[in-house]
Amino acid sequence: MGAALGAQTLGGPMHDKVVICYVASWAANRPDGGNFLIEDLEPALCTHLVYSYAGLDEKNMTIKSLNPWLDMGRDNNGYRKLVSLKTHYPHLKVTIAVGGWDEGSEKYSKMASSRENREKFIMSVIAFLDEYKFDGLDLDWMYPAFRGGVTKDKVNFVKLIKELSEAFKPQGYILTAALSASQYTMDHAYDLPKLNRYLTYIHMQSYDYHGTWDAVVGPNAPLKGDNEYDFRSVDFTINYMLSHGVSPNKLVLGLPMYGRTFILKEPNIQDIIFGLNSVQSSGFKGPYTNEKGYMGYNEICQELSNKSSTWTRFWHSQSSTPYLRDGERVICYDNSRSLAIKVKTAIDYGLGGFMVSNIDTDDFKGVCEHETDAFIDFEQRYAKMVDDPALNEALKYLDLPDTNRLTKGFGYSVSNGRLNLRIPEPQYTKYPLMKTINTAAILAIEEKRILDEMKVTHKTNVIEEEKEQEENKPNTSHRVTAGVAVLFSALTLFTF
Repeated sequence: MGAALGAQTLGGPMHDKVVICYVASWAANRPDGGNFLIEDLEPALCTHLVYSYAGLDEKNMTIKSLNPWLDMGRDNNGYRKLVSLKTHYPHLKVTIAVGGWDEGSEKYSKMASSRENREKFIMSVIAFLDEYKFDGLDLDWMYPAFRGGVTKDKVNFVKLIKELSEAFKPQGYILTAALSASQYTMDHAYDLPKLNRYLTYIHMQSYDYHGTWDAVVGPNAPLKGDNEYDFRSVDFTINYMLSHGVSPNKLVLGLPMYGRTFILKEPNIQDIIFGLNSVQSSGFKGPYTNEKGYMGYNEICQELSNKSSTWTRFWHSQSSTPYLRDGERVICYDNSRSLAIKVKTAIDYGLGGFMVSNIDTDDFKGVCEHETDAFIDFEQRYAKMVDDPALNEALKYLDLPDTNRLTKGFGYSVSNGRLNLRIPEPQYTKYPLMKTINTAAILAIEEKRILDEMKVTHKTNVIEEEKEQEENKPNTSHRVTAGVAVLFSALTLFTF
């Protein structure tokens, strides 16, 4: 492999959106079958890699390694291994994430509270990036004003971001931040317009909307809420951020490669109803990630691929969520279909791209049976689109490839004046979710271009029809004039 890579350089995704992939350093310590090494990466699937996590030395207010053995050890050396991928994948940007859930908020609140502390942190970050050749920093402070933070964190967070941005400019470093998708947290933690001004990208953590903390079953990352007053959904968060000063091209949609697990309090209930069925305080865990209430997609798909398993599959249409049930156990997760729908949503909103949390819980070994309905929603929209009268006119201006010359094997094309859609065949392959994301992005971009042209065509047709109707209206102005003349003549004769 090394010899082959030495002879070539490889590119990234075949679309113009960013694909930011978080890589969990601790995944290397998982049991066999789930242990993830840098060598397992397929860097062509991403535009950015984020090594997570570094931490904060509270005494010195400096960035630090949280696991020197993994990050800088002679055998592992995660920093340099990840950064070295840029040699053969020059499209890549590799950044370091500082923070994370386990780091908490209190010490970051203290660091950001004074200019002196912020300067110490910023200088240490620049030295760190320079030493290990990272392309920038991803700030994962979870969360300002919460978990031991203070009200002033909202203002101080902006100061920290602004000063980091100004210090990064001479070196051209990237500065990103992962922000909560909760409206309550956004209101109290972030000044979104100001953060938007200084950040390269905003990573929207559009997952963990529901879990065992709700005490009821709920979807991890619902596209839509249960009703118009349900603010815990991907669609609401996108709209909220865009309406509060975030630029679409800077907003990156988070896509989870894991699910939330539940144990029902009433195992004999017939139907699962999100937001209603009571659950125990802790969910069950998977064999690799070993975290209660959480399972990586690679753990979930192996359960489904096991012919002796007793899981039953379901699909919740309102939230676009797949879920599984086996007696008292329930898993709400994301699969290829739900991710493809979210990719389409991001493209429709004009967002900058996608953020994956985490790439190490995709089926990176390619051991699972892959689902066959990943692009069923594209097919259903195509079936409606192809019979629209506006399409024939739109095709004249779209310059789509001939079906027989479709080079990438899938996508929209034209044959004998008819629009065709070719969907990739499901197959055993590594990284099925990552590949679905990139394929869906290409399809969604192409679909949007076709639909936009159809809208223009439809609008033009309406205008032309209205113009034609106006031109064909009876011209009554001369009749009115003639009528007035006759009336005047009659009055004149009558007078005389």
